[in-house]
Amino acid sequence: MRNHATLRMAYLSIATSIATMALKFGAWYLTDSVSLLSDAVESLVNLTAGLIALAALTIASRPADVDHAYGHDKAEYFSSGAEGALILVAAVSIIYAAVGRFLHPAALENLGPGLIISLLAAALNFATARAMLKVGTQYDSITLEADAKHLMTDVWTSAGVVAGLGVVMFAPPSWQILDPLMAVAVGLHIIVTGIHLLRRSWSGLMDAALPVDEVEQIEAEIGKLLPAGTSFHDLRTRKSGPRRFIDFHLLVPGASTVDEAHSLCDRIEEALERTLPNTAVTIHVEPVETHKLENGSSATD
Repeated sequence: MRNHATLRMAYLSIATSIATMALKFGAWYLTDSVSLLSDAVESLVNLTAGLIALAALTIASRPADVDHAYGHDKAEYFSSGAEGALILVAAVSIIYAAVGRFLHPAALENLGPGLIISLLAAALNFATARAMLKVGTQYDSITLEADAKHLMTDVWTSAGVVAGLGVVMFAPPSWQILDPLMAVAVGLHIIVTGIHLLRRSWSGLMDAALPVDEVEQIEAEIGKLLPAGTSFHDLRTRKSGPRRFIDFHLLVPGASTVDEAHSLCDRIEEALERTLPNTAVTIHVEPVETHKLENGSSATD
């Protein structure tokens, strides 16, 4: 179900990007507006990012195998990172085009039809972004979330450009300086989005721990199930795409039977998987007495 839903959204993103790219380049051709050109360039990035997202989701959907015992989920982080890098390239191109327009001003034409076309493209992006964000959140897909947020950034970019050019359309010719100024603003805004995506991808590839609130939930669930005389330590967490990984050492009395320790582990694993879906739990059981001797003190949570 998850793979089908995420891949369907990836195809929708690609189709929308093709449509909006055609519309926005058409608007730029009509008006010769560098801010509309910047908006069109971002749509080209959207298309490239959508293709990368489709490839990443296809790879991530593969089951674990001999060479990838933990699955292929991390492919989603490569997609998000690639999209962040592409966004930065687009931002530099947009600012470069804006500087050229500062140095060589040009009159704008057919602003009315151009702005209508741009608004239509923004509406398509908005509808697609909302659908993708809903599915991305539901299935915890960083790839879909990144693509959806990028499309939503494009929507607000288009809205800002249209609003600014609407002012230019009714203002004196001297106000046309707003066109390259808006292009620079678009470029700077896109840079922030790109850096955010790169940081998030880097965090996932480097096996960063789960968020603090999730770690606190894990500790609380384990603590509720521990009988007297038991404790845990060395809790470690990480995330790979939508999957969470938790491992820790469970300290039990040395006189406990294998069956008792195994049953306790099962109860803890079931509780953690209910609390945080799509979680893999690994528990190492050791005698509490041995731990005390090795550490010279009582075990603590």
